[in-house]
Amino acid sequence: MSDFSIARQKMVDGQVRPSDVTDNRIIDAMLAIPREAFVPDAQRSLAYLDLDIDVSEGGPAKRFLLRPAVTAKIVQAADIRETDNVLVVGCATGYMAAIAARLARRVTATECDSALAVKAKTALGALAPGNVTVKTARIADGDSVDAPFDVILLNGTAEVAPEKLYHQLKEGGRLVGTFALAGPQRAMVVTSSHGDFGHRSLFDTAIPVLPGLERPAAFVF
Repeated sequence: MSDFSIARQKMVDGQVRPSDVTDNRIIDAMLAIPREAFVPDAQRSLAYLDLDIDVSEGGPAKRFLLRPAVTAKIVQAADIRETDNVLVVGCATGYMAAIAARLARRVTATECDSALAVKAKTALGALAPGNVTVKTARIADGDSVDAPFDVILLNGTAEVAPEKLYHQLKEGGRLVGTFALAGPQRAMVVTSSHGDFGHRSLFDTAIPVLPGLERPAAFVF
């Protein structure tokens, strides 16, 4: 067994399972997917630690591989089914999309940094999931071409309501992510029902904000 295989097992046993992640499909995916393939070579030794890893490498905006337990809890809350069409917003290097691809029928992953989008395509292509498409797009725009989606996952925090994304959900669709609209960060599920959007709180957390979903700077006198 390789050192990375041992690290994956320790990540699942020490970080993911204790965080109330009980969906065995997600556990199996995280045990199988080489997380080290989604970080820069110089940071491979950090891949399985309980931290958000900066993968932007000098890109136009800071982008992160979210820590394992938060990633797993967000995906689990979405209750992805094998017939679902899923959008991963702000996919960075594609790790969350790789997990979703093992659960869903089809996954579209968007990333605003074109260099990171290329890295995501490379990493996901090497795993040969076959059902993931990576697109370069503004994070707030989602993907109107492949919409509507059964599930939308935010790979980061929104400080403003992502209205365009809400309207790319199917009836009964779920958007799961972390929000800081008027207070501390909190993971939530947003459900589409008859043109309205209901919010349900999940858990408190603190993860990086997605570029394009930041709170506008306040005017200072």
